[in-house]
Amino acid sequence: MSPVVIALALGAAVLHASWNAALRTGADRLWSITVMSFATTAVAIPVAAILPLPAPASWPYVLLSSCLQIAYSLFLVQAYRRGELGQVYPIVRGSVPLLVTLGAFLLTGRHPATLSLAGVALVAGGILSLSLGNQRAHTESIVMALVTGLMIAGYTTTDALGVRHTGNAQAYVAWIFLLYGVLMPITFVALRGKLTLNLRAPETLRALAGGVASLVAYGAVVSAFALGPVGPIAALRETSIVFAALIGRVFLGETLTVRRITACVIVTLGALCLGYQP
Repeated sequence: MSPVVIALALGAAVLHASWNAALRTGADRLWSITVMSFATTAVAIPVAAILPLPAPASWPYVLLSSCLQIAYSLFLVQAYRRGELGQVYPIVRGSVPLLVTLGAFLLTGRHPATLSLAGVALVAGGILSLSLGNQRAHTESIVMALVTGLMIAGYTTTDALGVRHTGNAQAYVAWIFLLYGVLMPITFVALRGKLTLNLRAPETLRALAGGVASLVAYGAVVSAFALGPVGPIAALRETSIVFAALIGRVFLGETLTVRRITACVIVTLGALCLGYQP
């Protein structure tokens, strides 16, 4: 891989961990993730207006993916309610390839390759380590993090199927972001009754910055995929687990024991094994 591709993949990893850190530090995390959605909506509106509509056959997938992303946002907020960034994030990220691999086996009966089996063992062991011991994550956070991973696996699988039915992949993504940007504020109002926004407040600026970071992270990894091999890039992307642990320690004052950093590295290695496709 070229240095540019490596930089894009690692940059995406850092930015993804960073916007999760911004969410974790929010006083009202449901409000924060709702405000974050405004950044993707602002980009999605002109893109959706310019591009042709997705094919009719893809619209059920667009709607399902948008709804699953709403569920993902809600469960992620709950996971961070009692869990630290350095605990919740590795479980969320590590569980996604684990669940996708297990789901493929249950649905198709196809036995995973040796490398994938090693990845399953590593991710499971790393998550178990984060769930036990004196510095273990809260049980509710563990459950919510695993459900969050399930939601990510769900909309990822939905998109993999839906994009095959659309005439334009960019339009498909734009409409998912657009619907998510409409549904997320509606969900907030349904749960809280009112959404207030002060553009001069530091909390608002922090949330908007987190939304921009998530958008740039997405663009960076897509650009990397366009320039280099998918397998190694996907593997590098999983280093966000380690970056999250470091960000949690440096900026959030979270405890970073040898046990926790070892667990994060183990989950990362497992995710690399599961995500790498030569």
